[in-house]
Amino acid sequence: MAGSAASGGNATTDTYAEARYWLLLPSWVVLLGLSLIPVGMMLVYSFLTKEFRGGVIWEYSFAAYDQFFCSRGLFGDEPCAIEWTYITIFWRSIWQAGAATLLSLVIGFPTAYYIATRPEKARPLWVFLITIPYWVNLLIRTVSMKFLLRDEGPLNGFLMNVGLIDDPIHIINTNFAVQLGLFYSYLPFMVLPIYAAVERYDFALSEAAADLYASKWVTLRRILLPAVKPGVVAGCILVFVPSLGSFLAPDLLGGAKNFMIGSLIEEQFKGNAGNWPFGAAASMILLSMVLVILLIFARQQAKAEKGAG
Repeated sequence: MAGSAASGGNATTDTYAEARYWLLLPSWVVLLGLSLIPVGMMLVYSFLTKEFRGGVIWEYSFAAYDQFFCSRGLFGDEPCAIEWTYITIFWRSIWQAGAATLLSLVIGFPTAYYIATRPEKARPLWVFLITIPYWVNLLIRTVSMKFLLRDEGPLNGFLMNVGLIDDPIHIINTNFAVQLGLFYSYLPFMVLPIYAAVERYDFALSEAAADLYASKWVTLRRILLPAVKPGVVAGCILVFVPSLGSFLAPDLLGGAKNFMIGSLIEEQFKGNAGNWPFGAAASMILLSMVLVILLIFARQQAKAEKGAG
């Protein structure tokens, strides 16, 4: 006991040392069965050859990756030229996911701050109100969003009835509609991590800054935001990553002109006309991009913690 007290409360012995690996076994089984094995299958499929009637032929090649990055003409016998079609889709996906993440942050941060500053007994109710729409299936919610935004929908009807517009605003099949769909789908993923961070924040620091004549903006920028930065970073990652691979919002709200990488991958695995190796290759490229983004965030976070230490 004395050793524990001297080390700041850290235990010097591991009570569950012998059972540690058995306790972790269920987690490893889930991780292996639901993550590593499917990703490994996608990696293998990305190097296979497309079968004419769908499926794959077990002949290894780089044709799927070549198709993604290279355009070789109608008959496939020309020198490699950059295939801008799929690169453009990737860029559109990054831009759409980034815009949805920024919109979620702009709305989610004040919302999380408001909830965290309510009386302690009232906070569970506010969290419940934030999460209750997400008890409904994502497909149903996206279709409902499409009904709301259509030219003859309730939104345009309300704006016309109050005299703000004379003709319906065309929102469906636009970039804005996709961003709204992504924002609506993943907003709680931004609110909840920031709420958890703000709830742990010591508001005595803000009071001390006010006593030293710091403005509210300075207090927010120099004290509050650095303190809750881990929650903000977590929220941005949790919104950006699923938005990047989303296909329901682009398909239902964006139309063909707003194709995203998730829609491209989905199309490759539908019916006999699909190209499984190409869909798997696009999935692996998307996964690699996400891993790079996460590694950059992790490295910056490690540098920040090292500098603070």
